[in-house]
Amino acid sequence: MTYTIHGPQHIDTTVKLPASKSISNRALIIQALAGDNVVPDNLSDCDDTEVIIEALKTMPETIDIKASGTAMRFMTAYLSVSEGEHVLTGTDRMKQRPIAVLVDALRYLGADIAYEGEAGFPPLRIKGRRLEGGYLEISGSISSQFISALLLIGPMLEKGLELKMTDTIISRPYIDLTLCMMRDFGAAVEWTDVDTISVAPKPYTSRRYYIESDWSAGSYWYEIMALSDDSEATVRLEGLMDGSRQGDSVVKYIFSLLGVKTSFETTAPCVPNTVTLRRHKCLLPRLEYDFTGSPDLAQTLVVCCALMDIKFHFKGLATLRIKETDRIEALKTELRKLGYVLHNVGDNELFWDGERCEPTGEAIDTYEDHRMALAFAPVALKCPGLQINNPEVVSKSYPDYWKDLQTAGFTL
Repeated sequence: MTYTIHGPQHIDTTVKLPASKSISNRALIIQALAGDNVVPDNLSDCDDTEVIIEALKTMPETIDIKASGTAMRFMTAYLSVSEGEHVLTGTDRMKQRPIAVLVDALRYLGADIAYEGEAGFPPLRIKGRRLEGGYLEISGSISSQFISALLLIGPMLEKGLELKMTDTIISRPYIDLTLCMMRDFGAAVEWTDVDTISVAPKPYTSRRYYIESDWSAGSYWYEIMALSDDSEATVRLEGLMDGSRQGDSVVKYIFSLLGVKTSFETTAPCVPNTVTLRRHKCLLPRLEYDFTGSPDLAQTLVVCCALMDIKFHFKGLATLRIKETDRIEALKTELRKLGYVLHNVGDNELFWDGERCEPTGEAIDTYEDHRMALAFAPVALKCPGLQINNPEVVSKSYPDYWKDLQTAGFTL
């Protein structure tokens, strides 16, 4: 399927954003470990969350988590401390995404995990058992999801868990989100040093839990506002919290530099309310930013800055190579179709110094990566008739994206 997209001349819309899949997936695992079937309120309906819901509900011998990296990491740890034997598998791309760091850590704690195919990659055969726990060292530079997966099962270990992270710790806000949610469910967990977290062997307590909306999904509406030529454009985003624990809530500060002003309906912290976005003048000639704490925002900002003719140099992008696709190469390839020549420095940096080439007008490929479709769709405001291949990939995190764009005046 290919969509041809045209943007509206005027934007004035209200968007009910999807619930945060990061919070949803953590809440599901914690409540399963608590031994309760209470379903969180406002649970995400995206693919990444649906595969965890289905797995926890039926617990089949073979669990297919499809393209969900979060589900692969969290379920690997969960199954290691749960009764039964299961094979955990996913898409062809998932079978190329490394998981050895997490498997080695769990094995060190006593987990029974075997590779069903190539060593270091899914699928995995996992036999659940009671794990002793204790002291563990793990690299903090690979994926925060590995660390969160280990932390989530910490309260279930006989001796708890003392987790020391070596190297640079990436996506630290996601680790802090995990800790906050663990405490919400009664766990005793804290940073005991700049690189060490201790989890006491204290079981979770089940409770009702509300899932706030997804700031990552909101980033595409910030991009729409920044790219719109409508000086009176207004977008209202429902269900977001001021003082949110989501790392991607930093988007409101980044886009304030790009001419998008954020205002909350109420000033009460940690209460879901409506965020209103309005445009103001942007005079920024160049943007430098380190995405170590929020790598999922990188595609949004790369595409947006290029189309705004704002030069940029972004760092902290190492994990983009091992996402749903190699996002650094995908961005370079697809933006060249629009006439922008990007360069990378190793695996960690990407920059645009204003270099242009002749645009080809080819359709944008999405590489089975939801964020490629989500980040490129707003480009239709600058390039009417933009085409995007396989647009259905947005179901991974934002199933109603295309419907919401149509409500806002976009034509597909």
